[in-house]
Amino acid sequence: MHELQNEFLSIKVNPVGAELSSLKNLETGIEHVWQGNPEFWASQAPNLFPVIGVLKEGKFIFENKEYQMPKHGFVRHNENIRLKEKTANKLVFQLDYSTETLEIYPFKFRFEISFQLNKKSLTVHHHIFNLDGKPLYFSLGGHPAFNAPISENEVYEDYYLEFDRKMDLRTYILNEDGLVSDTTEGILDNEDKIRLHKELFAKDALIFKNIPSKKVVLKSKNSGSILSVEYKDFKNLGIWAKPGASYVCIEPWLGIADVEGTDQNLKTKEGIQILAAGKDFQAAYTIDII
Repeated sequence: MHELQNEFLSIKVNPVGAELSSLKNLETGIEHVWQGNPEFWASQAPNLFPVIGVLKEGKFIFENKEYQMPKHGFVRHNENIRLKEKTANKLVFQLDYSTETLEIYPFKFRFEISFQLNKKSLTVHHHIFNLDGKPLYFSLGGHPAFNAPISENEVYEDYYLEFDRKMDLRTYILNEDGLVSDTTEGILDNEDKIRLHKELFAKDALIFKNIPSKKVVLKSKNSGSILSVEYKDFKNLGIWAKPGASYVCIEPWLGIADVEGTDQNLKTKEGIQILAAGKDFQAAYTIDII
């Protein structure tokens, strides 16, 4: 594990996948990142690139050729990511294209992700470089899982998510293959709070496209505000947990899983980002411990 700490927080990042595996409040001793109990979900905070969720039939088409791609892309579980830089308050990881990646993703790219501590905040910053002579098509997202509850005298139902504004929100329902359907279900009606309960994710993740809110706070009705996630650079948001598990994922997304009616063409995939040849792209989200 690669570790950083300041007077308020400590973090650990797994070199495999550059996955955040610990975010601890040094003042309280509380661990905020789910510790990956495989009985429910073995991951902790996978990084999603160059796709989010599943592709229809596990593949996409680019310029009349088919490519196979695992769920959430190939940064997750990747052992080829290297630590590029470490300073007193920042870790920077890098993954470059290779002959292996070109077989499943026909683009020359550089993926960088950094974790920077500033007092009681952790900023997760993504930097994508198009090293190719053609446009780069990609999606990008985070998937951090936060412990809830954080104390033994609380239960999951004591917790809720509070957004920075009241909204009407509808979630898009995933079908049995993990594809986004046209069916929606109302979650908020001019409200700002989603209460956590064991049936909330019975139909899988809550998927909010073009969400007006850009900040959400995890709160307990007993102990108040726990942490916030601010995601100004991301259009979509996923909220998810394995039913019955003691965590909630707050997932900023640029992109989305394949929709049911997709033609599987990467160029027309819903939510796809397009980066011109030789250009770079940056997006970040920030976790504040309150």
